[in-house]
Amino acid sequence: MSDKYDFDLFVVGAGSGGVRASRLAAASGARVAICEDSRVGGTCVIRGCIPKKLLVYGAHYRNDFEDAVAYGWNAHLPEFDWGKLIRNKDQEIDRLNGIYIGLLKNAGVEIIEGRGRLIDEHTVQVGDRAWSAKHILIATGARPYKLDVPGAEHAITSNEALDLPELPRRIVVVGGGYIAVEFAGIFANLGSEVAMIIRREELLYGFDDDLRVGLAQAMRAKGIDIHICRNVTRVEHDRAGCNVHTDIGQEYGADLVMFATGRLPNTADLGLEGVGVDTDHLGAVKVDEYSRTTVPNIYAVGDCTNRLNLTPVALHEGQCFVETVYRGNPTKPDYGNVPSAVFSDPPIGTVGLTETAARRLCAKVDIYKSRFRPLKHTLTGRDEFSFMKLVVDGETDRVLGCHMLGTDAPEIVQGLAVALKCGATKAQFDATIGIHPTAAEEFVTMRTKEPEKEHEPAE
Repeated sequence: MSDKYDFDLFVVGAGSGGVRASRLAAASGARVAICEDSRVGGTCVIRGCIPKKLLVYGAHYRNDFEDAVAYGWNAHLPEFDWGKLIRNKDQEIDRLNGIYIGLLKNAGVEIIEGRGRLIDEHTVQVGDRAWSAKHILIATGARPYKLDVPGAEHAITSNEALDLPELPRRIVVVGGGYIAVEFAGIFANLGSEVAMIIRREELLYGFDDDLRVGLAQAMRAKGIDIHICRNVTRVEHDRAGCNVHTDIGQEYGADLVMFATGRLPNTADLGLEGVGVDTDHLGAVKVDEYSRTTVPNIYAVGDCTNRLNLTPVALHEGQCFVETVYRGNPTKPDYGNVPSAVFSDPPIGTVGLTETAARRLCAKVDIYKSRFRPLKHTLTGRDEFSFMKLVVDGETDRVLGCHMLGTDAPEIVQGLAVALKCGATKAQFDATIGIHPTAAEEFVTMRTKEPEKEHEPAE
């Protein structure tokens, strides 16, 4: 590698994509440095996927204690200690943060604390020192976005929701995406009164319509009050709490308001424009299919590019970057059939095309559905159901989409993603022997096609 620069690679941002790229580049012989102005691990490890899912686990124990009675346990609902859950969550995040730091150091990556800013196409300023590098990788992730309305400063985001000093008695969640439904479920299961305000007619825009409708039904059955087709116009705050006002004149009172209204690329004040790196109207770094920006030696991966904002995708993009730049193997990230999950209550797992998307692309689409009460709840009597759906190309028999709402959906759909990646057909699903009794076996036992009818997608 060249001695012309301080490093062969300088990475700005130590989240999932940046850490993966740094380690692999160092393993390939590059001299690598990475800078971070917060904690190593990024959104997923520090203030996203991991701590959020720990809260999901904690919240679900309420249902488990209640259900145990039907199985012969002399159960009662114990007292819940929010502070203890948060402390234990923090302890685990500290442990993971230490692991990530260790991974970088053991790989030979130099960690530089502070926010990086590009001075020119080969130089990054961190604090009062500038570092030069042959290649620069932008991996700064994204940040929560608050609606631009009066009183928005009185609302929290998912960042603050993970560290609240106490559990709110009443909370209004503004937004209908995956972060909104996940936190609504957490708070509701822990005993908070939860209201949601969404702009559209259904939750989870972009997901399969049957999942969207089914989740809303399930959440309402659990006592979550969902208000559709409303826009927040202002938030007021006084000693009694907060009041959220909407464009149809309604007012919602709560102890706390949470904005879960999307995320924006975290690219402000990085000096990108000054060195010729183009961004779009949201601030996302524009890249080609190899993650190269408009400056040839500068690349970008992860949520700051606003392509497919999932942690495993950022890891994949980071690995493709190293293959392309340091291993002589130009590799484009593959965004086909990427599975995803929503850790709502009940959870969602999905991979492939929605029914609406398939009907846009295919001349004939076959749909298979199954809705049933899980075996567990035949004893508990809990009003819960699981829903599964297959979207199939009616001409080739290829399975285009697998969608599930219900217990263990993310775990089940991860395996189905392999089948879709391999181009499995419905006949191959049918020829697969199921495991009984499981919910997952429904995906290989659905035989009756849904009747053809006019389909209008939910808004």
